[in-house]
Amino acid sequence: MKDLYVKNLPVGIFDSGVGGLTVFKEIRRFLPKENLIYVGDLARVPYGSKSPGLVRKFSLQIASFLNSLGIKSLVVACNTSSATSLELLKRRFSFPVIGVIEPSVEEALKEGRRIGIIATPTTIKSGAYQKAILKKAPEAEVIAFPAPLLVPLVEEGWIEDPITLQVLKRYLSPFKEKGVDTLILGCTHYPLLRDMISKEMGEEVRLVDSATSTAYRLKQLLSRLGLEGGEGREEFFLTDDPERFHNLAVLFLGRKITNVKVIDLEEENER
Repeated sequence: MKDLYVKNLPVGIFDSGVGGLTVFKEIRRFLPKENLIYVGDLARVPYGSKSPGLVRKFSLQIASFLNSLGIKSLVVACNTSSATSLELLKRRFSFPVIGVIEPSVEEALKEGRRIGIIATPTTIKSGAYQKAILKKAPEAEVIAFPAPLLVPLVEEGWIEDPITLQVLKRYLSPFKEKGVDTLILGCTHYPLLRDMISKEMGEEVRLVDSATSTAYRLKQLLSRLGLEGGEGREEFFLTDDPERFHNLAVLFLGRKITNVKVIDLEEENER
């Protein structure tokens, strides 16, 4: 049996901003008793338009900060960080690290063979989803396109706005033309647009979001390692703009949050 202290250590979760709260929400649903720490790098959001080297630097800073707090596992709840930084973090730290790409790919391949990927420009350019799919299913057809405007639209709260619908129609048209049977929502913001995307794509197209598949993967991991445990505590660390985060957290989680602290990652990593 694992030591009780280790079991009660929190799970660390990070994202470039608020999008990772969709993953946080699903983790809380699957693992209601786990202690969770969330880091949102609001000062440097978005990661999706930044260079891979810079994203790796930011991801390493956040993981190092969470390591200093003491965590039993790390969830990289950011598609861009998962695409560029996951292997680096796995090499650098002793705790288990999981990203959002592999769980989504496995879920997509349960039924899909003509798979679309909609994500941020950096995630698409990295080819991480495409490579992961073709490694497991070389016969699969993969169609990937970036959708850079969706993140700011979601963060403005324009979830059902006509403008958002028009933008979605433009971004989704290539997938409809190619006749995909499965569409991976390769950004943590996109699950909030799930209903609009489903309506536009049609019920016959299966949608896979990283939040649910990643939360389920974490549950399996902790169970297999004998690390499940906690009291359901939550902490939130932000690098900027807590008032905006509070407002968006209600949108993403459907509830208010407490125990929020603002940090400077550069200073924290120098200690």
